[in-house]
Amino acid sequence: MADTATGKRVTLRDIARLKRDGEKLVVVTAYDVLFARVVDDAGVDIVLVGDSVGNVVAGLDSTLPVKLDQMIYHGAAVRRGLKRAFLVVDMPFLTYQASIERAILNCGRVLQETGADAVKVEGGSAQMVETVAVLTRTGIPVMAHLGFTPQSVRTLGMRIQGREEGSADRLVSEARALEHAGAFALVLELLPSNVARQITSAVSIPTIGIGAGPDCDGQVLVLPDLLGLNDGFAPKFLKRYANLAATARDAVAKYAAEVRSGEYPDAEHSN
Repeated sequence: MADTATGKRVTLRDIARLKRDGEKLVVVTAYDVLFARVVDDAGVDIVLVGDSVGNVVAGLDSTLPVKLDQMIYHGAAVRRGLKRAFLVVDMPFLTYQASIERAILNCGRVLQETGADAVKVEGGSAQMVETVAVLTRTGIPVMAHLGFTPQSVRTLGMRIQGREEGSADRLVSEARALEHAGAFALVLELLPSNVARQITSAVSIPTIGIGAGPDCDGQVLVLPDLLGLNDGFAPKFLKRYANLAATARDAVAKYAAEVRSGEYPDAEHSN
């Protein structure tokens, strides 16, 4: 854990040190100031404002419709709730793929308007490696993302990656290229455990798994999923640590019953 006791902000140097020391990185998503405060107080190392906000908050069937202004809105809200955790904001579809110039301008805008510490981009193609290299040289810290990349859902499908012949070697090569380009960390999503283990051993930057087994240098989960708020979503990799959807339904039902019966508000809750 990076400096939770002291309350100091987590830095890129802290993140690199955790990998060197063999300590696991704790990463969660958040989309608003209230949950940002909760996870920050709980001592997570990195908060990711994912473009999964499209699925989780807006009810979309993919991340593709999410716009840059939405990510900036949610990123700025989360920033206001954090005192120490490192903040990463996802770059949405088509904000960094079309050209390097557009990537620099859009990623720079995210840092300027949200106060984020870094951005996250998807993919390991030669074009993406070049983009990451230019972004990091410009002074924009980049978290990379391999395996199942949600912005490629139309071509990849939502399924485990890395099982095809030669794909493990390709992913290791892409991971090394992204590290060489300057990425400070690497999300590995929906990969067989043995492939994630190979990638983690092949690079000196931290790997952060989601559905990629126990051998990554850290783990990330979507906060409403781990809290049991999204109780209709149950992939194999997800462990729920609470059942807040049931708690919330019970609380609202109790409130509704008391309003209808006249029990609320009572004298104690009236001016």
